Amino acid sequence: MVRNVDYESRKRAVLLNAINRHIQEAIPVASEDLAEEFDLSPATIRSILSDLEEDGYLAHPYTSGGKIPTGKGYRYYVDMLLSQADPLYQEKADILKEYKQEIRRLEQALEQTSEIISRLTHYASIVSFMDLQDKLFYKGISFIMEQPEFQDVQRLRLLMQIIEDKKRLLDMINQDFEDKVKVYIGSELGYPEMKNFSLAISSYRLKNKFSGKVAVLGPIRMHYKQIIPTLGHISEVLTELLEGI
Repeated sequence: MVRNVDYESRKRAVLLNAINRHIQEAIPVASEDLAEEFDLSPATIRSILSDLEEDGYLAHPYTSGGKIPTGKGYRYYVDMLLSQADPLYQEKADILKEYKQEIRRLEQALEQTSEIISRLTHYASIVSFMDLQDKLFYKGISFIMEQPEFQDVQRLRLLMQIIEDKKRLLDMINQDFEDKVKVYIGSELGYPEMKNFSLAISSYRLKNKFSGKVAVLGPIRMHYKQIIPTLGHISEVLTELLEGI
């Protein structure tokens, strides 16, 4: 029994490490690299990776290549991050300083928020307001274009089509949810052509009513560990700023 628990714990650790490596390096993760990290033989790591692939958390893009996370793998990773998220009040203070000038108008606040999100996350930002259904504020498309996944012309063209489709963007980010930050990964977005994207969303309030959403759009290989707390803090800061408008 103890041996089984130890193996499951080690398997989870290998999975999380593999996902972290792929997010950072954007290449399939090799068993040799993980073996060094865990001080285990490559054969032992290959066995663990094989089990994780059989469980649906990892896949291999090439016949003899390393492993990459699947949507299920990313979902496990994100759920773990969401369950462990703690408020970091210094980060909120730092975000507040990003607002360089006094906010006097709602649209000014939303446009500036979109700039701050893209600058802090290095992904595309999207900001909506319920009463401005025909208007979206978004920045940072160039950040996504710099990602290795979007060096492919066809995938880049698809990204531009998604960004230009305001109705689809609004449908995605204005969904109801109770979590502070909601993350949709790949196929969870409901559009087959968006299987390589992820969307993180948080709500902000105006006069104690849900008023709109702030969101980050990026590749499925998104830096969730940074995105989740940053987006949550920004929605809180924006709510506080709007109290003065």
